[in-house]
Amino acid sequence: MKIAILTCEKLPDLNPEDQKIIPALAKHTIEARAAIWSDKSINWIDFDYLIFRNTWDYFEKETEFKIWLDQIEKLGIKTLNPIEVIKQNIHKFYLREMEQQGITILPTVFIDKTDHLNLAELIPTHWKKAVIKPAFSAGSYLTEVFEVSEIQEISTKYKGIAAEKELLLQEFMPEIQTLGETSFIFFNKKFSHAVNKKPVDGDFRVQSLFGGKYNLVQPSQELIEKAQKIVNTFPENLLYARVDGILIENELYLMEIECIEPDLYFNLSENSLERFVAAIVELIR
Repeated sequence: MKIAILTCEKLPDLNPEDQKIIPALAKHTIEARAAIWSDKSINWIDFDYLIFRNTWDYFEKETEFKIWLDQIEKLGIKTLNPIEVIKQNIHKFYLREMEQQGITILPTVFIDKTDHLNLAELIPTHWKKAVIKPAFSAGSYLTEVFEVSEIQEISTKYKGIAAEKELLLQEFMPEIQTLGETSFIFFNKKFSHAVNKKPVDGDFRVQSLFGGKYNLVQPSQELIEKAQKIVNTFPENLLYARVDGILIENELYLMEIECIEPDLYFNLSENSLERFVAAIVELIR
């Protein structure tokens, strides 16, 4: 059994935590190696499975990545997560489908590509502050938070982007700065662990490269079940899913469900890497 663990040019050998997957799989007589998804020299049919892990530049190479996904699909190579899930998950309009299935999401306006962006016409009147970002993005790429008083300036700034990309306009929830964001991590649709991420004072971005602080937490069974409900909306097998949300008065407001390349915080949860590898073995055998 040969597996490629997919990464990007910036991390040719995977990030340090994901590198540990390779010797862990070797204990199950599974040969795994890091592979850069955009490397034209790789013959993908040499692999039995591809596992998406550190493809962290996909949103910068949108067209190339979509073409590559189509190529892998046509070759019939099995992937974890499945290609159909990846294709859906890279475009955040899936949140609209989640909402239609009864999932509570952050208040969001979905903006199709347009040459006539006018946020003042789209923003609900009771919003005081908002976040805007492309639907095809990750890691706070082209993301801005703004006061409603700045809406004309933001409209002008995003006019060119709106002509090329769909956008999400979301109500800014101040709780992100005080309570932070909580990630519920699932392997093979079973809850593994949860991590709370808080931004530095005055910021809204929880990513560690912006100074965000991460801590392992133990959510209530009720909250785990709410996250499980989100994961269960997928009929497909999922090697992993990370449900990111804000907890307000015991309600989980979904920000996104990451099924393509999320950090899974192996370093924060004891035996989580072993649980992840066990999920791989379960799904491929």
